[in-house]
Amino acid sequence: MRSLIGSRAAARCAVGMGVLPVVLAAAVLPATAADTKAGSPPVQAQEDQSYGQAKKDGLRTVAPDDLVIGTAAAGGGHHLTAGYPDPFTYDKKYRKILAAEFSSVSPENQMKWDFIHPERGVYNFAAADAIVDFAEANGQVVRGHTLLWHSQLPAWVTAIQDPEELRAVLKDHIQTVVGRYKGRIQQWDVANEIFADTWDDGGVRLRDGSTRATANPFIQKLGPGIIADAFRWAHEADPEATLFLNDYAVEDVNTKSTAYYELAKQLLAEGVPLGGFAFQAHLDLQYPFPTTLAANMQRFDDLGLETAITELDVRFTLPESGVPTAEQLAEQADTYQGVLEACLSVEDCNSFTIWGFNDKYSWVPSFSPGQGAATVMFEDYERKPAYYALYDTLAAASQD
Repeated sequence: MRSLIGSRAAARCAVGMGVLPVVLAAAVLPATAADTKAGSPPVQAQEDQSYGQAKKDGLRTVAPDDLVIGTAAAGGGHHLTAGYPDPFTYDKKYRKILAAEFSSVSPENQMKWDFIHPERGVYNFAAADAIVDFAEANGQVVRGHTLLWHSQLPAWVTAIQDPEELRAVLKDHIQTVVGRYKGRIQQWDVANEIFADTWDDGGVRLRDGSTRATANPFIQKLGPGIIADAFRWAHEADPEATLFLNDYAVEDVNTKSTAYYELAKQLLAEGVPLGGFAFQAHLDLQYPFPTTLAANMQRFDDLGLETAITELDVRFTLPESGVPTAEQLAEQADTYQGVLEACLSVEDCNSFTIWGFNDKYSWVPSFSPGQGAATVMFEDYERKPAYYALYDTLAAASQD
């Protein structure tokens, strides 16, 4: 077991540890036969076959050998209306730092249904292909995100009423997408956010349409057994990939995480190829730190599952000036470090991913007005105390 690093990083200064990023040669990818979506923007490909020109002080270079350090590759979703070009495609500095700092990449939106399968029979693989190619060229692994989810579904999917038709569409989607990247994607978020939040009766329910939460149309129309089927179909398409349940608000030992714990035991007892449980960890400084996170991760580890932090960011309400205070940045650094410490304390927490690394591209302000500064770098890529909290904790863990 990795040792738990106890020191805090609140007083660190965000200076003196910049990265000399790799030099990328970019080219526009031609469309494949499957990329039949008209009007798709050009996607940049990575041609330099190493990250060797990067100064050897990125997060990936100090992490323990058995822990990949990841981030989301910005694109799609809220970026489409944000008033700037697609970050992964057009921001060269962004890609250089992405390559130098991280050993794992998660497509932020580029593998979600509405992006990769916008119309019946139409798969738009160009952006996802570019991310996978980039990762391979820079010695990175990829987390696939996501297959069975209630959100960001195209209208043509939600309009399907016939259960057998919907089942066939879901199976085709999972096996086509996972199969395309067979052997190239290390982990998949197969079932994402399938439980609704805690309700007044103190319980949680699957998103089956029985609560006021947004329903998952697959669970609603096909029943809860479709969860196991989704894992089986993904495993058939790529037997080597590790397949995860993934959700938010499950960091503490609570009603929702316990519902997942019971579901995981059930799926494993049925022989379903569930390989891990993932904690999104979208945290907010107005709420207490999830002090039972390590114990919670450990109980899933005890089931024989891998665990992962998959979407960590730490938001807070900004002052009227829009500039975070030193106290906010220090508390944010402690929170980032605390989550990393929890992961390091669990034997099979092998993947630690922050949900973006630059405030300019963060999803938080778009969805939580008045809040922001949730990542480890400011908009100009200056590193925050949170970055150095991660860096120092990783470096210390590597020496144990």
